[in-house]
Amino acid sequence: MILLGLVAVLFGCASIPAGSQPSPQDPWESFNRSVFEVNEVLDAYLLKPVVAGYRFVLPEFVREGIYNFFSNYNDIYTALYNLLQGKPGYAFGDFMRVAVNTTMGLGGLLDLATPGGLEKHKEDWGQTLGVWGVPSGPYVVLPFFGPSNVRDTVGTVADLESDYLFKLLPNVALRNSIAGLRVVNARHTYYEAGDLLDGAAIDKYTFMRDAYIQRREYQINEGRDDAEPVIYENPYQE
Repeated sequence: MILLGLVAVLFGCASIPAGSQPSPQDPWESFNRSVFEVNEVLDAYLLKPVVAGYRFVLPEFVREGIYNFFSNYNDIYTALYNLLQGKPGYAFGDFMRVAVNTTMGLGGLLDLATPGGLEKHKEDWGQTLGVWGVPSGPYVVLPFFGPSNVRDTVGTVADLESDYLFKLLPNVALRNSIAGLRVVNARHTYYEAGDLLDGAAIDKYTFMRDAYIQRREYQINEGRDDAEPVIYENPYQE
C-alpha cells in the first residue's frame, strides 16, 4: 500500500521532459516515469546502502562465491529455456556448465566452466515467449523489478512461479534470507555501472528504456540465422 501511495503521489508530479521524443513503444510513459521515480528512491535509500555494507563487510572472494552460486543455479533454467527455444546446442553447453561447476566447482561456488571455454547464456520465460512469436506489447516499468514490457511481465510472473530454490526450503527465515541475498547480489553486479549512469548528463529514464528494448530484441534474436551470440562475462574474472 505504501508503494502504491508513492506511485499515486508521483504520478501527479512526473512529466515528460521538454524536447523528449515520445516513443510509440511507451504509450504509458507518464505512469512509467512515476514508477521509475519510486524505484530510484528505493534504490538510493534502501538497496544501495545495503549493497555498500555488503561490499564493506564481505571480502571479494566471498562475494564472488555468492555470485557464482546463483549464476550456476540460473544456468539450470537457462538450459531448459534454450531447449524450449529450439537451441539444443546452447542448452547442452548450459547443462555442461552446471555439471562442471556443481561437481568440480564446490557446488557452484567456483566458476570453472567460463575459463574452460563454456560460454554463459541468460534466458528467461519472456525471451522464450518472444522466440515463440509473442509480441512484446507496450513498455512498462514494474515496481522493484524495473524495465519490462507486457510480455516480459507475464514472463517474470512465470519465472517466479517456476523458481523452486525457495519453494523447496521449509524454513521460512532461511528462505527469506536467501531471497534477500539474491537481490543484493544482483544489485551489486551493477553497483559501479549505476553510479556512472547517475553521473551522466542524460535523461536516465529514456536511456534505460531504449537500452532495455534494444537489449531484449537482441537477446530474443540470439541463435537465429547469422545473429551474433550474446556474451556474458563473469564480472569477477575480467
